[in-house]
Amino acid sequence: MIALLTGRIDQLTEASCIVDVNGVGYLVQASTRTLAALPQPPAAARLLIETVVREDAILLYGFTEAAERDWFRLLTTVQGVGAKVALSILSSLTPRDLVSVIAAGDRASLTRAPGVGAKLAVRLLTELRDKAGMMPTATGIALPSSRPPSVAEDAISALINLGYRRPEAQPAVVRAFERLGDTAALDAVIRDALKELAQRAPA
Repeated sequence: MIALLTGRIDQLTEASCIVDVNGVGYLVQASTRTLAALPQPPAAARLLIETVVREDAILLYGFTEAAERDWFRLLTTVQGVGAKVALSILSSLTPRDLVSVIAAGDRASLTRAPGVGAKLAVRLLTELRDKAGMMPTATGIALPSSRPPSVAEDAISALINLGYRRPEAQPAVVRAFERLGDTAALDAVIRDALKELAQRAPA
């Protein structure tokens, strides 16, 4: 099984790339996030590979980060989530975002990924809630699975309504819970997160 490819990027498309390893071109499918991180041809690159063997084909899926590869493996354990849908989710949400979205029960964020409907989003939230907190993220931030989903998501929504972007609001809420505890009230979480965001704002 192929686990790693290091070679020259021969071609980049919207959904895949070709990696030339000593004259052999490997077709590798990947998320838009991974493809955007790759250098332009003919520069060299290194990709972690997940090999999927089917009756009619051997397919390669590439990742620049181990966290994204591990999430790909976890997502494809959920019924109804094949490799294509998993890559779609990973194109829409970073590993860090996925941890927060699943722990917060944020169905809307999942359904923004092409191929993920309301029923599949609920299945993802149900099956992965207990596992999300143990998954790696690009920055090492994870939400404990015991955190009240409604409070976390309500706090994030409140911050978004105040003009903050979700990538800013989610980690601020995560750290607010870390400081205040999982049973913290909504208003306390919002105040604490706002305090941190205000301190981080440029002068």
